[in-house]
Amino acid sequence: MEYLKIDGYRFYNMMTNACNKLEEQREFVNSLNVFPVPDGDTGTNMSMTFRSAVSEIKAKEENCPISQVSKQLSKGALMGARGNSGVILSQILRGMAIGLGDIEEANCHEFANSLLEGCKSAYKAVMRPTEGTILTIVKAAGEKAINSKEENITALMQEVCKHCEEVLNKTPDMLPVLKKANVVDAGGMGFLIILRGMYEALNNNIEVSLAEKKEHISENFMHQQDIDPSQIKFGYCTEFFIKSKGADLEAFKKDLAPYGDSMIVVGEDEIIKIHIHTNDPGLILSKALKLGELSKIKIDNMREQHRRILEAEYPAENQVVSNEIVEKNDDLKKYAFISVASGKGIIEIFRDLGVDYVIEGGQTMNPSTQDILGSINKLNAENIFVLPNNKNIIMAATQAAELSDKNIVVIPTKTIPQGITCVTEFNEYEDTNINIDNMTKAMSKVGTGAITYAVRDTEINGKCIKQGDILGLIEGEIKEVGNDSCGICESLIKQMVNKDSELISLYYGYECEETEVKDLVNRIEKAYPELDVQYINGQQPLYYFIISVE
Repeated sequence: MEYLKIDGYRFYNMMTNACNKLEEQREFVNSLNVFPVPDGDTGTNMSMTFRSAVSEIKAKEENCPISQVSKQLSKGALMGARGNSGVILSQILRGMAIGLGDIEEANCHEFANSLLEGCKSAYKAVMRPTEGTILTIVKAAGEKAINSKEENITALMQEVCKHCEEVLNKTPDMLPVLKKANVVDAGGMGFLIILRGMYEALNNNIEVSLAEKKEHISENFMHQQDIDPSQIKFGYCTEFFIKSKGADLEAFKKDLAPYGDSMIVVGEDEIIKIHIHTNDPGLILSKALKLGELSKIKIDNMREQHRRILEAEYPAENQVVSNEIVEKNDDLKKYAFISVASGKGIIEIFRDLGVDYVIEGGQTMNPSTQDILGSINKLNAENIFVLPNNKNIIMAATQAAELSDKNIVVIPTKTIPQGITCVTEFNEYEDTNINIDNMTKAMSKVGTGAITYAVRDTEINGKCIKQGDILGLIEGEIKEVGNDSCGICESLIKQMVNKDSELISLYYGYECEETEVKDLVNRIEKAYPELDVQYINGQQPLYYFIISVE
C-alpha cells in the first residue's frame, strides 16, 4: 500500500508489528551467537528492550503526531534497555525521535532522515564501533534511506530491507569470527527483523496489538528473586502515568519517599511516569491525583507473584537468596556498592565484602537500565560504585548512571573475579578518585577462566566443537574442548599461572559434586605448593567452574 506520509498511529502499528515479529524469532536470533556457550541472549535482550519501548506508547489513535509516538518509544527503550544490543537499540530509537523532531506526519525524506539519525546515535553510543555488527546494518538502513529517490514510504522500506539483508549476508566477510562460526551477526539480524516488521505493517496496511507477553525465565529470575516472600518490605509494585503541567517532580519524590522504595519518577512532555514499591497503593494514587489525571494504572502483588513464579519455574534446590530488598537507611553514607551476580554462594561473597545491593543477573539474565537505576535509587550515598561483572551489562550500567542525579561510578568489570577483587581493594578512608584508580588497576591484574558447555556444533580457531562438549575459556576465549570439566579446569589453571601468581580461587557451580571438587583442589594444591588455593561453592548456573588467578 502506498504511504506518502505516516502519522503516529501508522508508526505505532509499524513498531508493534516489528516487536511481535522480533519476539517470534527471538530464539533464532539467540542461536546466531558466535560462541557456542549458553549465553546467546542477543535476541532476548533486543526483544525485551523493544517490548518495553512499544509498551510505553500511549497515543494509539489515528492522527496522533509521529513525533509524540517516537518520543514515547525512545523513553520506553531507554529505561528497558538490556545488554549491549538492547542499549544500542535504545539509542537507535532515540536518534529516530531526534530526527522526527516535533512534526505531525513524516514524509519519505523526513522518515529517511530519522533512520539516518538513528544510525548516528547508535555509533555515538559505542566507544569503539566495530563493522560487521548491528551498527553496520543500522548504517546501511540510514544511508540507503537518505539516498533513495522514493516518495512512497512503503517502497522506501522495501528498498531498505532488501539492502540491509544484502549487507547482513556480508557481515561474515567483515568479521572473521562470524565466518568461522558460519553465522551472520545476531544483532544485525535482530534489527533486520524489526525493519521487515515495519515494512510488512505498511505493505499490508496492518492494524495490530502487542502480542501477549511470553515470560522469559531470565526475566522472572531477575525481577522475582528467590527470597522469602514474608521479607518483602513493600508488597505492591505500583506503576502509572500522570498528565500534568509544571509539576514539581523533586517535591513529589520527597512526598512519596516515606511510603515505599524502588521509586522511579520520570517526566517528559507533560507526562510523568511513576514506579514505586509500596504497601499502600491507594495513598500513592491519592497523592498523584493532586498533580493531574492518572492513566495506565498497574498494581501487582509482588508476594503473590513471587510465590507463583517460584512454584512454576524453579525447583527448590536451585533457589537463590539475593538483596532484592534492602533496609532503607536515611543516613547519608560516603560510599555504597552495587554488584551484579548470579549464584547463592557468589552473592553471599559480595554481601560479606560489604556490597550494599546485589542485582541478580549475568549471562542470559542481563538486568535492564531500569533495574540498575532502581537499585541506585534505593541507596543513600554520596558516591555509588556499580560493578557489572559482565561485558554485556556495562553499557546498561553506564546508561543508568547517566540517568541518575547521583554520583555514580561504573567500574567496567567483565567477570565475577574482577568484581570481587575490586571490592577487596576498596578503602573507605581513601578519596574517590584514588579508589577508582586502585580498583581499576587491580581489576586488570585478575586472570579469569571459566568452564561451561557447548549449546551447538561449530568450529572456532581450528577446534571442532559438538553440542554438549565441555569448554574451557580464558578471558572469554575458548582454549580447551573435551568431556571432563575437572581435567579442563586443571589445564586452564596451568595456562593461567605465571611467576607472579599468588592466589588461585575456584568457584564451583551447583551442578558440581563436592567430592570431585575436593579431589580437584587436592591435585591443584600439589601442583602449585607455593600458591594459596581456595575453593568456594558459588552455586552459579551455566558454569561448572569460574577460575581466578591473581
